[in-house]
Amino acid sequence: MSLTMDSDTLTGLLKNVAEKFPDRRALSVSGKFDLTHARLNVLIERAASRLVSSAGINPGDVVALTFPNTVEFVIMFLAVIRARATAAPLNAAYTAEEFEFYLSDSDSKLLLTSKEGNAPAQEAASKLNISHVTATLLDAGSDLALSVADSDSVSDSASELVNSPDDPALFLHTSGTTSRPKGVPLTQLNLVSSVKNIKSVYKLTESDSTVIVLPLFHVHGLLAGLLSSLGAGAAVTLPAAGRFSATTFWADMKKYNATWYTAVPTIHQIILDRHASQPEPEYPKLRFIRSCSASLAPVILSRLEEAFGAPVLEAYAMTEATHLMSSNPLPEEGPHKPGSVGKPVGQEMAILNEKGEIQEPHSKGEVCIRGPNVTKGYKNNPEANKAGFEFGWFHTGDIGYFDSDGYLHLVGRIKELINRGGEKISPIEVDSVLLTHPDVSQGVAFGVPDEKYGEEINCAVIPREGTTVTEEDIKTFCKKNLAAFKVPKRVFITDNLPKTASGKIQRRIVAQHFLEKP
Repeated sequence: MSLTMDSDTLTGLLKNVAEKFPDRRALSVSGKFDLTHARLNVLIERAASRLVSSAGINPGDVVALTFPNTVEFVIMFLAVIRARATAAPLNAAYTAEEFEFYLSDSDSKLLLTSKEGNAPAQEAASKLNISHVTATLLDAGSDLALSVADSDSVSDSASELVNSPDDPALFLHTSGTTSRPKGVPLTQLNLVSSVKNIKSVYKLTESDSTVIVLPLFHVHGLLAGLLSSLGAGAAVTLPAAGRFSATTFWADMKKYNATWYTAVPTIHQIILDRHASQPEPEYPKLRFIRSCSASLAPVILSRLEEAFGAPVLEAYAMTEATHLMSSNPLPEEGPHKPGSVGKPVGQEMAILNEKGEIQEPHSKGEVCIRGPNVTKGYKNNPEANKAGFEFGWFHTGDIGYFDSDGYLHLVGRIKELINRGGEKISPIEVDSVLLTHPDVSQGVAFGVPDEKYGEEINCAVIPREGTTVTEEDIKTFCKKNLAAFKVPKRVFITDNLPKTASGKIQRRIVAQHFLEKP
């Protein structure tokens, strides 16, 4: 790639792409309209100028955005960054109290929504005296309409602004599996580094195409699905409904000649369940399917490969690393191993013990990283920064080990390992066994307080449609496949599991949910 002055910013990379692939499709809303890379760039520049001149946005200001997965979100997100402000995307399903926390914690100056608006977000914004602006794009030929009066100097007020690698571009909160969510600022350099890593490991080019199935207010959908595609000159399709729908997914994939998709295990399971009950007459030929954000049980990986005839590449990522940390390679680059999250991509990774010493292959310790994709630190949280960046590495909070081929295997979150009378049990290992049971659709293991052992292991399972399983069935099955001390003491049979907005099943929340039941 030619090194221009601005290749250390995401904005610069996208500008280069618009010049290199002006007429290629960049973004489609399924069944509605298509935008080329050149047209998308023009819309972003004009929207950035409106933000500066009409909405009074200055470099460094934080702009909150809460939208479904729409074209308006994509344009406004990139316009905010182009205006040297910081984009803070928020989940549209939050309550007014949650919006109030996130808007104030991020110091947002402006709230952007669709023209339909979002009542809880607007209520929180007005309480905090944050102005609210709506964005609408009627068709590919129109300009994006913002609900603010134009100033006289709107023309191209963004054109004087030069984006810098150090500009804070994205502000997100960690999903807070163990504590109150922490604010994570990510710079233009963080974003472009991650996009380049994702492009390189999956060999994304202008001939690739994907359908977005994950919410764009999290790094998985935003970085791996949207921004890496745009940064490769590739094409992205947003479902007409503004969110994932199993009923339209394959129709969209076929119509827009998709070559790959990325999702969380929960969505892969929904797609597999639909394949079992209502298979498509034929499936598109995909280069690969990617899974990330929660561990993918080997049995699900092999079912996906069997059903859709494409390699399934599991990856490992977190917000603080601007998404990607490691991934299994494409088949031409090496084997992809079920149960492993592959090799580090574009960054250093080491397994450290409590003293900060690097461990040998097959020795477990904390997974630690450093590289240009890693955040410089949490916002206003010196304690978390001290613990999180000890020994000059960023500490992920995950326990894992490298095998002799340099592939990373995760054992679990440090705080989620189940300590049963001194025996540390990996809940991921138990999940994998639960999911190999032929009548289990989803399963999750978790620790519960126990007088005798300190902690005991329980699990919750969702049976496959049309089957019935009992607690005894599951225990008997586990006894055949797990050491006795790893067999769940109680099994909750349920029809749904509490999940976070990013599709993660958080063990702590699942445990609370079932323990509160008599």
